[in-house]
Amino acid sequence: MKIYISADIEGITGVTSWSETEKNHSDHGDFAKQMTKEVKAACEGAFEAGASEIYIKDAHDSARNIDINELPEEVLIQRGWAGEPMCMVSGLDSSYDAALFIGYHSRAGSGDSPLAHTLDTDLDYIKINGTYASEFLINAYAAALHGVPVAFLSGDKGLTEEVNQVNSHISTVSVKEGIGKSTISIHPEKAVKEIKAKVKDVLKGDYSLCKIELPKGFEVEIAYKNHETAFRNSFYPGAKLISPKVIAYSTHDYYEVLRLFHFLT
Repeated sequence: MKIYISADIEGITGVTSWSETEKNHSDHGDFAKQMTKEVKAACEGAFEAGASEIYIKDAHDSARNIDINELPEEVLIQRGWAGEPMCMVSGLDSSYDAALFIGYHSRAGSGDSPLAHTLDTDLDYIKINGTYASEFLINAYAAALHGVPVAFLSGDKGLTEEVNQVNSHISTVSVKEGIGKSTISIHPEKAVKEIKAKVKDVLKGDYSLCKIELPKGFEVEIAYKNHETAFRNSFYPGAKLISPKVIAYSTHDYYEVLRLFHFLT
């Protein structure tokens, strides 16, 4: 069994403020350690379920948050950004049996987390086929492009509720809930234990049920906070300005959606 892990930090247990997510800020260290622990727990659960290979993408900001010295020796980890459209799931391809998302967060405009955003904090929202898109949905579709199911996700309550609506077979752990600019978190060690246990359980079951089917076509909207950014980006091939701050784009190829996000977010 070959497993892929994509890890963000805004959905890690306890993380509440942007300063706690920034590598050069003094607040970052403790939460990078917790991010490492939660990724390690997912690895341990996967290995106990029979995984033979695990590839990890550090997918937050600098992509240099996870302490590789604390991970099992058998894993591979991609640090930094390769600079290609798969972005947060860089390296994922059809050779993987399942993907796990650790530390993911609610979408832009959701109000479910003080750190809610989608791809870029300068965006008001992204819509795909009329649905407000989270990074979970964007990356789950990227996995589906290669036929890989997303078997597990950990993050805030608002996002886990979204995941359960998209596919109820995907196993989730809600580590916290956002209220205004605050969060209410479970104990960090409880999060670690639950992540390990649920990853193990879902990978021992029929995780093929977690597959998400790609739509046949994609109508994308990107709403920017600044009208000048929308105007400039409307000159991307195939994009059009539909209001002062919103561009639209249509395609039948999801990789082209990822390419759009790569250059315009």
